[in-house]
Amino acid sequence: MARKRVLITGAAGYLSRQLLPVFRSRYDLVLLDRRKPHDIDDIIEVDLVNSDIDAYRKHFKGVDAIVHNTRSTRPGVNTGAPRQWLKERPPGDLQGYYVERDSLDMAYHVFRLAQEEGVTRVVTASSNHATDWYETKMHDGRMAACDHTTYPLSDNFYGWAKIAYENLGFIFATGRFGRPVENIHIRIVVPRPVDGAKLADNQTTYKRDLAGYISVRDLQQLYVKSIETPDIRNADGVPWHCFYGVSDNTRSCWSIANARQVIGYAPQDDSERVFAEDIARFVASNGRTAA
Repeated sequence: MARKRVLITGAAGYLSRQLLPVFRSRYDLVLLDRRKPHDIDDIIEVDLVNSDIDAYRKHFKGVDAIVHNTRSTRPGVNTGAPRQWLKERPPGDLQGYYVERDSLDMAYHVFRLAQEEGVTRVVTASSNHATDWYETKMHDGRMAACDHTTYPLSDNFYGWAKIAYENLGFIFATGRFGRPVENIHIRIVVPRPVDGAKLADNQTTYKRDLAGYISVRDLQQLYVKSIETPDIRNADGVPWHCFYGVSDNTRSCWSIANARQVIGYAPQDDSERVFAEDIARFVASNGRTAA
C-alpha cells in the first residue's frame, strides 16, 4: 500500500510534536508553520491567515490528508477558555474576536484548498471548549456527560471559533460547493500529564483534568484512525464527525462512544491507572461544586 501524503499545519506546536514520531513512520509529510523552529528542519514557513491562498497552494497539491492543528494567537490577548465552574471569573477580552476570526479564516483557507486540490480528508484539532458552557453542570452534578449530540455552546471566543470551524467543515463535507471534503474534528481536552500535587488544592479542576486526560499514544491512535478509516459517513451520509479526544478514563465526562463506533478508536490508557499513585495521595473529594 502506498504511503499517504499528509500535510500538518501548526507542525511545530505542542500537539503536532506528539504526533510526529508516529506520522514520520507512516506517512510522507508536508509540515507547515508560521515560524520555523531550530529543531525541526523540514518545516516550511507559511502564514495561512493570508487570503491569497495561491501563495501557498503548491504545498497542498498531491496531498491525501490534512491535519489542521494551528490557531491564531496575539500577545496580550486572552481569547477565553475560562474555568466555567468558578463563581468569579475575569471578564473576557473583546479583542479576542479578531484573533479567533483569524483562526476561522485559516480553517476556511485549509478547507477551500482541500476542496480545490482534491484532498480527501481534513482532521482538525478542535476542543472540548466547543461545549464548555456545560462544564458547570457536569461539575455540580446537574449533567453527567457531553457527547457528540450535545449542542455546542461556549461563552468565549476560543470556544466560539472551534464551534464555527466545525460547522464550516460540515458545509464542505456536504458537497455544497463541489466535491465533498471529508472531515473530522477532535475535541481535545487535556493532552498533557495531570499534576496531582499542583492541583491538590483545586479538587474540581483535578477531577476535571483526570476526566479529560489523553495519553500520547491514544492521541496518536485517534488521529491515525481519523485519517485512515475508509468510510466516515454519518447517519445522513455526510462524511463529517466530532470526536472527544480523551483516553478511556474511569472518571470521564466526555463520551467517546461515537469514535469507538465510527473509526474503531480503542484507547489503551486510563488516567486512573496512569496517575494512580498521585490519586491515592492527592484526591481528597469527588470534586463537586455547589449547584
